[in-house]
This record gives sequence, C-alpha cells and structure tokens, in this order.
Amino acid sequence: MSVEGAHVEEQSQPDQASPEVQKRIQDSFDRQGLMAHLGATLTRIAPGRVHIELPGRPEVTQQHGYFHAGATSAIADSAGGYAAYTLFPEDTDVLTVEYKINLLAPAAGDRIEAVGTVLKSGRTLTVCQLEVFGVQEDGERKLVANGQQTLIRVKRPEQ
Repeated sequence: MSVEGAHVEEQSQPDQASPEVQKRIQDSFDRQGLMAHLGATLTRIAPGRVHIELPGRPEVTQQHGYFHAGATSAIADSAGGYAAYTLFPEDTDVLTVEYKINLLAPAAGDRIEAVGTVLKSGRTLTVCQLEVFGVQEDGERKLVANGQQTLIRVKRPEQ
C-alpha cells in the first residue's frame, strides 16, 4: 500500500484520544448538518489528529465523476478543526479562521479520507496541516489535496 504524503509525527502520538475527548468530538461532529448531509464519518480521533472519511456516491461528485472540490474541502476543514479541538479545554469551542487547500490530483477512489494534524497549538490560535487522500477499495491511497488551516479557540457560550 502506498501512502503518499504520510506524516511522520503520527508515530509519537497516542493512537486514540481519551474516551471523554472522543465523546466530545463525536457529539460535536454529530451536530454538523453538512457532514451528515455529505455522509462523512469520523474514523479516528487521536490527540492532535483526526481522520474523516467520505464514501463515493453521485451526490458528492462533480461533472467528471471525481469527488467535488467542495466536498473535499469541507471534510478537510472539519478534520483540521476537530484535530485542534482534541487539544482544547472542555469549556472551549473551535472556529476556523482561514484555510487554504491545494487540489493536487483529481479526487478519485471508492472514498476520500481527510487527515487533520495539529502543527502548532497555541493559547488562542492553532495551525493544522490538512491532507486528503483518494482511497481505493484495495487500500491504495493517493494524496489528492493538501493545505493549511488556522483555527481560533473560543469560550463556549453559556446555554
């Protein structure tokens, strides 16, 4: 299996976030109407790293049958946001300030997988690397997009 653009830092991170953090991330993800509409799912939650998968189907493609750039970008944005959120205190939330994504190849495959990885977590701003892979049924992966994102930590509003 070829893994283009794989991140080396992954080996130094624990495989999974604590059960409390996993629940907080999953609960927040479940409230995202767009992720539900697209059919995206969280597949890995580790400290500073989150994976989101989107299965291929006609509703998320563009006119040539590739995954649409909007769907690709949306799951990349969410993967980075949740990667940052894994490192935030419980009484805070996360918002995207900006992100840039480069579409490197047509997003083809049975599914796409977005990987958000925290590069630098600060008191207010956090910077993440975004990678999106086209994944074939046999597990072959190809890097189809990469980018960088800045997020802001905000105090959770009282309800």
